[in-house]
Amino acid sequence: MFNGKNISERIIEFIRDYYQNNNLKGVVIGISGGKDSAVVAGLFAKAIGPENIQGIWMPCHSKEQDKENAYKVAEYFGFNIVDVDLTKTYDNYVEQIKRTYPDVQDNNLIDANINIKPRLRMATLYYNAALMSSLKGGTYIVPGTSNACELFVGYFTKGGDSVSDIQVLADLTVEEVIEVGKAIGVPDQVLYKAPDDGLSGLTDEEKLGVKYNDIAKVIEGKDVIDKEKIMRLHKNNLHKFSVPVFRK
Repeated sequence: MFNGKNISERIIEFIRDYYQNNNLKGVVIGISGGKDSAVVAGLFAKAIGPENIQGIWMPCHSKEQDKENAYKVAEYFGFNIVDVDLTKTYDNYVEQIKRTYPDVQDNNLIDANINIKPRLRMATLYYNAALMSSLKGGTYIVPGTSNACELFVGYFTKGGDSVSDIQVLADLTVEEVIEVGKAIGVPDQVLYKAPDDGLSGLTDEEKLGVKYNDIAKVIEGKDVIDKEKIMRLHKNNLHKFSVPVFRK
């Protein structure tokens, strides 16, 4: 049976060992207002101390409630958080693309627009990691916040939230992430919030067309009604995990 307290302690030790072995100092985390980034932030706060965490709230046509949740997480775990508003950057970028391709219609840009947001955010996180490394006199890294269910069906953006220096939730299903969050005290309003990307206006499950609980069951080798659809998502997104390289 999954034990959230035991796993949280093991993850904290995993983080501490990695930092010690690689002479690292801190971490820059994108705080979205959702459970995954909150759990990651909480684990790092306990592993390396909140004084070594820089949280970044990166709105891009985002909801005010998400900001409130992000700041609640920072306050609860005691780390600093700053705003880097990407709305104008995003708007200017899309406007430039429209000028470059004047015949393109808005419906042609839906997926491109959704995916450029996490790419802008990842660039922002690594920029801040480099800045904090200089200011604090030690290396700051960027952790991933994806869980096992998201990764199994490829629910992430290549060059965006797929980019990270360390993964601490990648082997945990959504329900297991919640159990870890409960063990470390993530505020309930964040922990039990319906997961969404904060980008499309839809929940994750609405976008995927399947339930995270069913994805977890498929990962465990069980049968569910949507197993065929889940496996199709898995297979269609395998290209996101590796880059083919020609060898002479």
